[in-house]
Amino acid sequence: MNSNTIANGILKALAIIIGALLVLYFFYKIQSVLVYITVAAVISLLGRPIVRFLRQRLKFRNTLATIFTMVLMIGLFVGLISMFIPLIEDQGTKLALYDIAELESKVENMYSEGYKYFHGKDAVVPPIEESKLFSNLDFSFIPSFFNSLISGLGSFSIGLLSVLFISFFLLKDSKLLQDSVLVLVPNNKEERWARSFEKIKDLLSRYFVGLLFQILILFVIYTIGLLIFGIDNAIVIAFLCALLNLIPYVGPLISGVLMMILCVTSSIETNDAGIIIDNFSDVILPNTLGVMIFFLAGQLIDNFLSQPLIFSSSVKSHPLEIFLVIIIWGILFGIIGMVIAVPSYTVIKVILKEFLSDNKIVQSITKDI
Repeated sequence: MNSNTIANGILKALAIIIGALLVLYFFYKIQSVLVYITVAAVISLLGRPIVRFLRQRLKFRNTLATIFTMVLMIGLFVGLISMFIPLIEDQGTKLALYDIAELESKVENMYSEGYKYFHGKDAVVPPIEESKLFSNLDFSFIPSFFNSLISGLGSFSIGLLSVLFISFFLLKDSKLLQDSVLVLVPNNKEERWARSFEKIKDLLSRYFVGLLFQILILFVIYTIGLLIFGIDNAIVIAFLCALLNLIPYVGPLISGVLMMILCVTSSIETNDAGIIIDNFSDVILPNTLGVMIFFLAGQLIDNFLSQPLIFSSSVKSHPLEIFLVIIIWGILFGIIGMVIAVPSYTVIKVILKEFLSDNKIVQSITKDI
């Protein structure tokens, strides 16, 4: 091996490294576009069963079936958004009327009453500053939160239009994304990659449809509990908390805290002057405890019935296997990793089975696919 060969090898390696870095930098700069494509791909997987049903059962043409599906999904989305508007207006109006100092004073009274309720009427109530729950609580963040929420709707609308545009063409031509990727695949492996894509689309479509049923079950349970205890905007709160359940393990904690806060703020009453009326032991505490019982019941049903059925029947994975994957993805990539853990793991399993089917480890984790 002479010096020219070594030099050429070093230059080639440097060129590959530089090229890879440039590609990564390019993907970093267009990350918003990649997010749009990913979300559109998920929407197309959700709409795939509808398009297939319209084409095979009702004999719709492909374009007409795609348009009908998109209109249906947009209608559902607009309906969901319109449901949230009254909740935001109601909570914003209530919070705008509150005197922050008065609210802090009433929270201190609620804290005192709650402490005596659980520890006895003669118990000595420690100062609220010593409570870890309230020590760092700043009530001024509440109005600013709603202002920032409204200001973010502009950029959200641009992303929404982009996602809808991409989703239409992915639904219209289900092989559009597949063909774009296959261009980069060698001809001798194109058929195997095509089979992998079809299997991935089938499994992920069933998985996302299963998630919709999971949300629906939680939504019904939460709605029943909120309506029984007379919580305002029960349907919207139930849907929002059910939707947060899509974030594994962390989502239920967030939805539980959110439901508790919304139950408390919904039960707070004010007189004509905007002064908060004391009703902690008579209204707020019983309503909140009752709603949280329904919340825990929904979580038990979800953890022991809904999730095992979804994972076993859609992505063909054992619940323990899924648990470990979600934890590992969460450690590596945070909350986003936990959300995409199951779909990405399913993609990896399908590809491994197609190309490494003789490997003993691959056989053990893909035997049900």
